[in-house]
Amino acid sequence: MWFKMINETFCCGNCGKEIEIHPEWSARNHCPYCLYSKHLDKDFPGDRKSDCEWLMSPVDIDYKKNKWNMIKHRCMKCWKEILNKVAPDDEFLEFVKKRNKTV
Repeated sequence: MWFKMINETFCCGNCGKEIEIHPEWSARNHCPYCLYSKHLDKDFPGDRKSDCEWLMSPVDIDYKKNKWNMIKHRCMKCWKEILNKVAPDDEFLEFVKKRNKTV
């Protein structure tokens, strides 16, 4: 199945920073600073077909063999969870440090 992934700039709904497009070919949907996301995708990353559009909190980390480190986001309205690949410019290590302090 072919689809067009949408890679665009946006303003983070959590920290308010202006976010540039993903530095690689992927579609960025989370802030590289606070790692919050917006519930835009419905069926697959980059489809931008969700009607929810609420903030998604970074709640966990995962590792997938073919995708490396992943951030698990949970929607603060409908509770849907989505895994997102870590981008090269994400503050991922800071998130891991904070997460490890609270566990």
